[in-house]
Amino acid sequence: MRIADFAKTSGLAFVAAACLAGCANTPPQDPFEHYNRAMFSLNEKLDIVVAKPVAKAYVAVTPTPVRTWVGNFFGNLNDPWIGVNNLLQGKPADALSDLMRFLVNSTMGIGGLLDIATEARLPKHDEDFGQTLGVWGFHDGPYVMLPFFGPRTLRDAIAFPMDMTFDDSWRFIPHIATRNTLSALQLASERARMLGLERTLDEATLDKYSYSRDFYLQQRRSKIYDGNPPLEYENFDLDDNGDPTQTTGETQ
Repeated sequence: MRIADFAKTSGLAFVAAACLAGCANTPPQDPFEHYNRAMFSLNEKLDIVVAKPVAKAYVAVTPTPVRTWVGNFFGNLNDPWIGVNNLLQGKPADALSDLMRFLVNSTMGIGGLLDIATEARLPKHDEDFGQTLGVWGFHDGPYVMLPFFGPRTLRDAIAFPMDMTFDDSWRFIPHIATRNTLSALQLASERARMLGLERTLDEATLDKYSYSRDFYLQQRRSKIYDGNPPLEYENFDLDDNGDPTQTTGETQ
């Protein structure tokens, strides 16, 4: 099964499971917390058994320059879809920059192995369809934890199949063995970049789930507003002086 197809199936299965698992007594941003914590624990176990050992083996047998080239290669394939999302978000200059990055790196950068575009002052952007929906006014919805693919908001989970389908053009390669090889290589490359972060997370908090959830939600909000999220409040209480005090922050 293609990863994109698996993502679509997982997304639909999650929405059904989340609707059944919802509970009114849990925090507003995380009404499916019981389910999410269980899936967070499962994902951690899958990471320990599968992804992390693969990443360690990849680092052990692959020189640093080669790992850099691999990361550049997959990053270059992301740029067209990033450009599409920048265009949909009303940022044509950034979209043009993304297109130029792809053309420069695909030619002068030997198929994207070298990041010539950054040296040419064409910065790497980070946009996806979930952010596009956020810019269009779609709210986050509940926080959700997808099997294997990790944290999302409901809005981002709905957008996820689009990102999985169009984020990397190699997914359209008809040769199944080549496509699966590239999928495994990308997984190893991305997981290898995160080796060592577990220690930071373990030392940062006693509740890794809450910490990772709050970090994800803040990060997504920052990305939607390009690092300048507005200060918005959903509900207020009055203090002893009759002045409003924040009780619940609203996320976009």
